[in-house]
Amino acid sequence: MAYQALYRKWRPQTFDDMVGQSAVTHTLKNAISNHKTSHAYLFTGPRGTGKTSAAKVFAKAINCPNQTNGEPCNECDICKGITNGTIGDVIEIDAASNNGVEEIRDIRDKARYAPTQAEYKIYIIDEVHMLSTGAFNALLKTLEEPPQKVIFILATTEPHKIPATIISRTQRFDFRRITSQEIIDRLAYILDQEGIEYEADALSVVARCANGGMRDALSLLDQMISFGDGKVTLDEAIQVSGSLTDDLMIDFVKDLQETKAEEALEKLQQLFKIGKEASRLVEEWLEFARDLLIAKQSGEAIGRSERFLQFKDEVEPEFLYRFVEALNQTQQEMRFTTKPTISLEVLTIKMAQPYTLTPRTSSGAPAMPSSEEVQQLQQQIAQMQQQMNALLQGGAPQAQQAPKTQTPRPTRATFKPNTTAIQKILTEATREDLLKVRDLWGDLLSCLNPQEQALLSQSTVNAAGPNGFVLGFAYDHLCDISETRPGFREVIQEHLERLGGYSGTFVAVTQHQWPQIRADFLQERKKNQEEEAVSIVTEEPAVEDSLTPEEQAFEQKVNDTIELFGEDIVQIEE
Repeated sequence: MAYQALYRKWRPQTFDDMVGQSAVTHTLKNAISNHKTSHAYLFTGPRGTGKTSAAKVFAKAINCPNQTNGEPCNECDICKGITNGTIGDVIEIDAASNNGVEEIRDIRDKARYAPTQAEYKIYIIDEVHMLSTGAFNALLKTLEEPPQKVIFILATTEPHKIPATIISRTQRFDFRRITSQEIIDRLAYILDQEGIEYEADALSVVARCANGGMRDALSLLDQMISFGDGKVTLDEAIQVSGSLTDDLMIDFVKDLQETKAEEALEKLQQLFKIGKEASRLVEEWLEFARDLLIAKQSGEAIGRSERFLQFKDEVEPEFLYRFVEALNQTQQEMRFTTKPTISLEVLTIKMAQPYTLTPRTSSGAPAMPSSEEVQQLQQQIAQMQQQMNALLQGGAPQAQQAPKTQTPRPTRATFKPNTTAIQKILTEATREDLLKVRDLWGDLLSCLNPQEQALLSQSTVNAAGPNGFVLGFAYDHLCDISETRPGFREVIQEHLERLGGYSGTFVAVTQHQWPQIRADFLQERKKNQEEEAVSIVTEEPAVEDSLTPEEQAFEQKVNDTIELFGEDIVQIEE
């Protein structure tokens, strides 16, 4: 018989054979034995944790005529046929290569037919998250109205990619990562059954490299058996897996803690020469530092050497915290660099720099200062209190203070508007021009760049005539910017003329200056009028027909002024 890989040969055939998933297997066994199975299941979890194996064991157990307490017998024709893949009622589909709508529709059509050999027809869809949106929609209808005697088992490593409408119609089981100790125990059992010699430390290396996946652990173990001519040793495990021994990591970390940068760099270069990858080194050091911190608290370290347990008492926790933080930062930087070895060299030099640690006692608590130091501090505090009391009571003649001269605060620069230009605009101002400019303002803002838009968004058109308009700002510095910004005035004038044929320019003024300027203009204008005209304005409307043309023209101007500025601002005095 041809050689069969260990992960295939030792694939779980019963729920009890599965490692590290007791909650899942116990629930499934009870559901089968009590005949309370669902029509759809969702198995999620990292790779190599037993999702597909659990699905096939479930298919055997629910169809086995001799099942006991939810476990298949593995002796009947149904169990053997499912194990060998010769039963047509158990269909295993790879969604990565069959992810289209047509494939799912074909499954949906065939699911209507009753099983031919087994009691239930089982569809195992692996990597179901690879299905397209249309395929999920086609599968959804079947899950909503499942045919009798049909069970769907969906397996995935990325459940977040599955639509919520699919998840809500299934029973979800989360497969967790398998612990290192569980992997070590399973590997030891398999090697004993195979009659292969091994070293316990070698299995610890395999368990760390497997990262919680039993299939990865068995594949790596298979490779080590081939490398070592049927024997698994620690040296061979390190060579095959590319891992670091505890001695190498302890020597490196010890050089860093003792600020021996040259020796640490030399050890790092040796690791690079034998082919160690920078990313793998960072992961190994992170796990090493984590295990040291845990060992300092619990006193135990699974799969670590005796020297490791001794070294945990020699390294300071503050150093390990800095080491982990620096490793995490370096790991992020290495994702965006083409030379990760440089990042590790910089890390080595940085960690080997002198660093002041807080003195600690043997129990790990911060060391208390000596009695002499405490006494000195108390004397200094007493002297400072005496000096403070003397100053408060004015009893310190030797420390007579010189009179302080208050530094004058710089006054805020006030913007000076061009009142002459404003008065000229007000003389010609009309309501029609004011409304025209305000109507064009929104279109004007859309033509400007973001900086110019931000400036004008804080402004208001207060008055407008045919040749210009008064633009009010909330702050003085905005007025300065509008008046001194190169080309700003020309841009405003050009856009207004293009948008509405208005050719006037603006004069800036602050909003708190505008009421006084407007009142001064009205007062000056009243003084220039003749007394007769003022008396005509204040007479009854019945006399209007007897006004001269000059008086009627003046009255019209007064009315325009009232309409422009408001009746509450304009006052007519004799």
